[in-house]
Amino acid sequence: MKKTALITGASSGIGLELARVHASKGDNLVLVARNQTKLEAIKLEIEKKYEIDVLIIVKDLSTPNATQSVFDETQQKGIQVDFLINNAGFGDFGMFYETDWEKEHNMITLNITAVTEFTKLYLKEMVKRNSGKIMNVASTAAFQPGPTMAVYYATKAYVLHFSEAIANELKDKKITVTALCPGATESGFQSVAQMKESKLVKGKKLPSSKSVALYGYKAMMKGKTVAIHGFMNRVLANSVRFMPRKMVTTVTRSVQDKAK
Repeated sequence: MKKTALITGASSGIGLELARVHASKGDNLVLVARNQTKLEAIKLEIEKKYEIDVLIIVKDLSTPNATQSVFDETQQKGIQVDFLINNAGFGDFGMFYETDWEKEHNMITLNITAVTEFTKLYLKEMVKRNSGKIMNVASTAAFQPGPTMAVYYATKAYVLHFSEAIANELKDKKITVTALCPGATESGFQSVAQMKESKLVKGKKLPSSKSVALYGYKAMMKGKTVAIHGFMNRVLANSVRFMPRKMVTTVTRSVQDKAK
């Protein structure tokens, strides 16, 4: 019997590449994103290449009751979600006192609330059958505060700590939770976050979404709790634990400010 992966934010970037990885392994897919045109094209591409079923659900997960609606649809269709991948999320760049609250409110809803509610809904089903895997896409941003992206960094810290906590709660069950922590990645994220001029990404050759997706898939299948993509990212993420807090924010700010 084929397994099914539900992937949010599946129309581009890491989410799309994770869909392709799962399809290549023979998993059926439930793909959730806002862009119907892109999802329909992905469904055609994947179903043509692999002998699997792809259900697309067009939904803005930052809107009220969106996560419950997706869960209800999969339940009504009798779909058992074996792999839950909470990938959807976005960031914003700028001084907190100048940034747009509505955008940040939607960010908090998508990056935190939707992740938590999806995990709550599908984890209950996994516990009943004592099987399943969850991947929550966090970020290397989760390991320190981020001046000029204060809300985004804080949301990813939540995702990391939430994932580690419930992974511990599930250690005696056949269910794993993985927090995937990529660094800056070649995707549509920088455009949405308005950070193309940041020193963090400008002029840099970034890892591809495909390489991050493959790394994340392997880490999830191994049941790894925290998966930091890239050697230097792992070094930096762990080094902040030994630095004075004020120095951490100073360094983060210097790395992330706009390039001159």
